[in-house]
Amino acid sequence: MNPFGFLAEHSQLTRRLFIRAGVVAGFGPWTDLPNLEAVVQPNQSTKRAKNEKTGAFPDPYFTKQGDFRDISRGDPLPHTLSEAKKREVGLTRETWQLEVFSDPNHPANIHKQLTKTENSALDFAALLKLGEKHSVRFPKVMTCLNLGCPLGMGLWEGVPLREIVKLTQPKDSLRRLFYHGYHNNDPKQVFRSSLAIGRVWEDPFDLPPVILCYRLNGEWLDSERGGPVRIIVPEDYGFKSVKWISHLYLTNLATANDTYAEQGNDVESPMKTFSATLSLPKEVKVGEKIVATGYAQVGIAGLAKVQVSIESNEFPRQGDDPHFTKAKWVDAQLLKPPENWSSLPGGKIPANTHGFDAMGKPKSWPLRLTNAHWGAILPGLPKGKYTFRCRTIDEKGHAQPGPRPFRNSGHSKIESLVVTVKD
Repeated sequence: MNPFGFLAEHSQLTRRLFIRAGVVAGFGPWTDLPNLEAVVQPNQSTKRAKNEKTGAFPDPYFTKQGDFRDISRGDPLPHTLSEAKKREVGLTRETWQLEVFSDPNHPANIHKQLTKTENSALDFAALLKLGEKHSVRFPKVMTCLNLGCPLGMGLWEGVPLREIVKLTQPKDSLRRLFYHGYHNNDPKQVFRSSLAIGRVWEDPFDLPPVILCYRLNGEWLDSERGGPVRIIVPEDYGFKSVKWISHLYLTNLATANDTYAEQGNDVESPMKTFSATLSLPKEVKVGEKIVATGYAQVGIAGLAKVQVSIESNEFPRQGDDPHFTKAKWVDAQLLKPPENWSSLPGGKIPANTHGFDAMGKPKSWPLRLTNAHWGAILPGLPKGKYTFRCRTIDEKGHAQPGPRPFRNSGHSKIESLVVTVKD
């Protein structure tokens, strides 16, 4: 993801808040991102280089396809293959096919398989035909289990995966579904993920369905984003949303066989709610207001508030309080929904988008499974060094990093950033 673009979007959303407070002048030219980068203390999401291909900033809220951060697997990366090779291996809309099998090791009882040899594999035209009746779209931030920064925010569109499962006419002995995409026909490169079949059949807690995705922000899904077709699991981290999907297996296996399971990660852990700082001055003068801004990942538990604290380093923390529960936390301000959806065709949210009403307005805010932005203005402080932190409180009252503080189930660590107050 283009970090300067994410900062550009963020500064657009937060600027009015600070104009009203009369503190923007202290930050310098907010529309000049290189200068802003020089005066803020970036976290890991702002350390990557500007997009050298276009130099452009993405439009507000939704990330343009070319500005997503890419952590694809494969050697060579499938999206870097020549167009001729992509056509040969089924990585174009004209040549893509999905094969659906009963797992030979733990077979599910299904009426038919969808295979190339029997000329019954699902092709792109057939998928779009299903989409005429069943297509859905929803907003989702794409993020990695072990990263504290977003890969990009998108409006994803496709066909519920259950509609493809139905084509096999399953009977019984079906407990799980596992799948993988194209990885150079090299067994060592295959990246697997899986889902309980109950999640495929039904959408709990008003979640969108798991989909075979072919559009992003109203455009065809491009190769770098996993096109022509990928899996999107709304509530989960990116490793569940496998790119370049090519094979689907219906299995009676009761346990996950995800590649990530072999690497010690919790593969059944949905997205967590947490916050991170995007801008914070490294130095301020005595008595000068301290302006901080950031974003929150709104996970499965929703987001009630973002809080911030700033503590003097002169007085070391006492006792065992690894999650800073005894700090003096104050509420930051969550920003309202964007007024501009210009990343989308016509600048509008399409009708029948999950989470939005008939007028294209969010039914609630912030939306689960997306990003939210926040800002805070703290009063001036005496000379010294201070530590700034931010955290979320989810809709169930859990403070970050709770209720799941362990890294192998998703990033949620509270940042600690130093601010120096000088004469």
